[in-house]
Amino acid sequence: MRIVLADLKATEGVVGKDTVAGGYGSRLIPLSRTTKVYCFFKKTFHDHPSVQMAYIAAICARMGHEVVWTRYELLEGEVAIILSSLVDYRRETAWADVARERGMRVGFVGLAASKLPELFLGHADFIINGEPEAAIQRLADGERLSGLCQSEAIADLDSLPFPRWDLLQNHKLLNRISMVRRPFGGGFPLLSSRSCPEFCTYCPHRIWTSYRARSVNNIAEELEQLCDRYPRPYVVFRDPLFTQQRDRCLALCDEILARGLNLRFECETRLDHLDEHLLDRMSAAGLRVITFGVEAVSDETLRKVARRPTPERHQRAIIEACTLCGILTTAYYVFGFLQDNWNSIAATIDYSIALGSTFAQFKILTPYPGTPLWKQMKPLVNEPDWQKFDGYTPTFQHPNLSAEELRFLLGAAYARFYTRPSWLANYLRIQRGPVREWVHRMDTKAFEAHTRKEIELMSRPVTC
Repeated sequence: MRIVLADLKATEGVVGKDTVAGGYGSRLIPLSRTTKVYCFFKKTFHDHPSVQMAYIAAICARMGHEVVWTRYELLEGEVAIILSSLVDYRRETAWADVARERGMRVGFVGLAASKLPELFLGHADFIINGEPEAAIQRLADGERLSGLCQSEAIADLDSLPFPRWDLLQNHKLLNRISMVRRPFGGGFPLLSSRSCPEFCTYCPHRIWTSYRARSVNNIAEELEQLCDRYPRPYVVFRDPLFTQQRDRCLALCDEILARGLNLRFECETRLDHLDEHLLDRMSAAGLRVITFGVEAVSDETLRKVARRPTPERHQRAIIEACTLCGILTTAYYVFGFLQDNWNSIAATIDYSIALGSTFAQFKILTPYPGTPLWKQMKPLVNEPDWQKFDGYTPTFQHPNLSAEELRFLLGAAYARFYTRPSWLANYLRIQRGPVREWVHRMDTKAFEAHTRKEIELMSRPVTC
């Protein structure tokens, strides 16, 4: 059987699917000159291929089926499996309609199709509800899937075959991106665990299944296979909390070093799950970038959404340790918690600058279906278009801020963080006293310019 795997590339804005927002996806359409530049670099360096589809490819190929992968064109085959999202579901269902007209049986996988099957049922022969591997195995064994198909989560993640990146169509791209420090087009996603053990009410990563982790040896085997096929690969661990088990993380670093694997990797975690010794070992094993959530400056706001605050002193100490190790850092922030107002968001923007991370990402709170936050905020939701649940668009009636104000504050955050001389000086690691003094003076002028622009547009500055 010829199976077409469709991880369709969106045409508007910067779109992330697969494991982004748990699988609902995100879409940033530039809303200022700063975000236009930000989107360019995001699209250039963060367009990772789908690890879910690579697992599906491995299962189907293992059973002797021909597997082809597409991001644009409609390929011929008996069955097409489409990666679903909220942010681009209309393009995905339109592609499915054309495929069915040509005689293919079509199915959808992913969190969006699982939690909102009504968006996809009229465009598909089957929808896989849950992590897809178990149902895909049945399909590969010859079962004719139909309707809403339950797929139980695989308890033993080590039993899964490794993702088949070699089945990607663009082999030249895979070889090219692995030769640079931060790959053009993205790296190789890797899941060393699934779900998340935390209880943040707004996060969709934990609403599908319970937390499970792979063994150190199994992860190392996959990494070794990547190193055998691609020179010095760049690996993106997509676990929401990579260092959840400290001893396991240390053991993996030791295994990478013991096997002599020449790779670079990045991961996401909590700052309170890091310490200097762990950072040293991860850096020696190839760590180049760490991403982490700060979300808001107010501990009270974080506790309202069941997120455990990390002490500011520890945040600063870990970022400083990362800087000394040459590890780039990206901090995530969210605007629009119900306790937020203009001043609290301005304080969060100020904090993002003072904290000293290499990069920052700002989003607007989005109540995703299936999360505890959705149950709490459903009466406030006023956006009927599911594609607008993209992480950057206001979708509910905020008690203190209008949608226009939230969008303005989002744009101001990117402008204030990235368009200041100290950001470039920090990125280039310029520490000389006279230069830093000049940078500080220029920062003052930059912030004065931002303030004038903000008053011109909104009659008030983004200050607290």
